[in-house]
Amino acid sequence: MADTPHLPERPVYVVGGGPGGLSVAYALRARGIRAVVLERSDAVGASWRAHYDRLRLHTTRRLSALPGLPMPRRFGRWVSRDDMVRYLEKYAEHHDLEIVTGVEVSRVDPAPDGSGWLLHATGGRELAGAAVVVATGYNHTPRIPDWPGREGYGGELLHAGEYRSPAPYAGRDVLVVGAGNTGSEIAVDLVEGGAERVRLAVRTVPHIVRRSTAGWPAQFTSIAVRRLPVRLVDRLARPVARISVPDLSAHGLPRPDTGLYSRVREGAIPVLDVGLVDAVREGRVEIVAAVEGFDSDKVLLADGSRISPDVVVAATGYARGLEGLVGHLGVLDGRGRPSVRGARTPAEAPGLYFTGYTNPISGNLREMAIDAQKIARAVAGDRRRNVSRLPV
Repeated sequence: MADTPHLPERPVYVVGGGPGGLSVAYALRARGIRAVVLERSDAVGASWRAHYDRLRLHTTRRLSALPGLPMPRRFGRWVSRDDMVRYLEKYAEHHDLEIVTGVEVSRVDPAPDGSGWLLHATGGRELAGAAVVVATGYNHTPRIPDWPGREGYGGELLHAGEYRSPAPYAGRDVLVVGAGNTGSEIAVDLVEGGAERVRLAVRTVPHIVRRSTAGWPAQFTSIAVRRLPVRLVDRLARPVARISVPDLSAHGLPRPDTGLYSRVREGAIPVLDVGLVDAVREGRVEIVAAVEGFDSDKVLLADGSRISPDVVVAATGYARGLEGLVGHLGVLDGRGRPSVRGARTPAEAPGLYFTGYTNPISGNLREMAIDAQKIARAVAGDRRRNVSRLPV
């Protein structure tokens, strides 16, 4: 019998050592496929380590675990930032994942021989992979609007990604810009941490949902309704909101005039209340108009008013930051997001996968765990790729 020709080993490269990347690496390894995680920082879960101190998941512990390892019960129902980091570290160790830290991938190109992919990485490295899974994270590049006068602003301006705790802002006047989950929670954190005055600038009034009602997490309902027609969910959500969340119109937060699920489909996740409602009702968080620009040390608001906070915290979101990495491949939409995700691979880039680039109402971690299994099945089923097998 003739010897089988030796084929060079080409692993699947997973770009990013957060929850999405780690779960895909595990799912691939469970199928006997070698997966190498490339993480630009010096440890897994870098973005989680950088979150503000009080952060807790808004999804339940049980439905936030990654495949192959439950979260410990001692973490409680709403897992803290530090426990999430511990879990990611344990996950990588428990599954003996192959992780290379300190390596940043700057560009992904088709391999010159037409088989697989070539990754350009730190130090001039060129890595040949059978397939590539991009998992660099939903919150990758902090984004601050190019407000008129921003460069000449004389006050302190920082992105929410730089905020850690309220201690540096005790006794100070702080304006938080953006009424999403991050901005709302930072505003509450500042109030509870001793800030003298906290204002929250709102452009689009958010839908506010109780994180849990009578012990029933909002995530359970979100999972149950996510496949229902958008208009039906919008109609069902209105009476629930009236019953569970008080009318804050007198305080500057009227009920939204658009449907909850319609907004979700546009990318706007409801605010899960962790104290904002009470803080607004009690006047501890003041609602003000959207920021329109800056003039020296003044902040200009959409209603024509001018205010002079000591600090401005811009909770204005993040960009995906994928243009330099894969933008030249024609796989991103007009907003810089992957045109296809999960187990689907772009027709013009077979073998290139993306995970973690949506913010679903049912929970990002839950959906990444599901996507990981789907991606692993897709990679395993592709007989055209030269994927090296782990020793049995």
